[in-house]
Amino acid sequence: MPASLQASRVSPAIIRTLRKIRLVVFDFDGVFTDNSVYTDEKGHESVRCSRFDGIGLARLRALGIDAFVLSTETNPVVSARCRKLKLPCLQGCSDKLPALLREAARRKLKPSQVAYVGNDINDSDCLRAAGLPIVVADAHPEVLPLARWKTRTPGGMGAVREICDCFHRVLTAS
Repeated sequence: MPASLQASRVSPAIIRTLRKIRLVVFDFDGVFTDNSVYTDEKGHESVRCSRFDGIGLARLRALGIDAFVLSTETNPVVSARCRKLKLPCLQGCSDKLPALLREAARRKLKPSQVAYVGNDINDSDCLRAAGLPIVVADAHPEVLPLARWKTRTPGGMGAVREICDCFHRVLTAS
């Protein structure tokens, strides 16, 4: 079984927190992608994402947990991938925390009911505010202390799927 599909080992405290989460907000670059960008001679960008993520997100939605992408970048690649995954997204957001709090409030949720998945220093405020701060395995060292859960899988290699599968496993356990 690929590492991206191996069961995450999470503490009982995180399992209790997972049961309270109603919204998972994901950064895009470095979480859905491996943080690489391919640029052609005309300046068009492409990124690498894992196809495993789509089924994971569908399973997450089936549990009644919403997902949302919040990105600093404004890039058609983000829009295209989010459309394909049926994920709402907000791009070009230089200050992510107010956007995160607005999205939670719009859904009548407290920050404690929100998980945030990030990988870099521009995610710091959201990681501090979220009820469940999550970073991917290859996150920048400065955000590691802010996380309660670090995935075993790097960004772009199935980290999103790992998170969704953990929610599924915890919330469907008898």
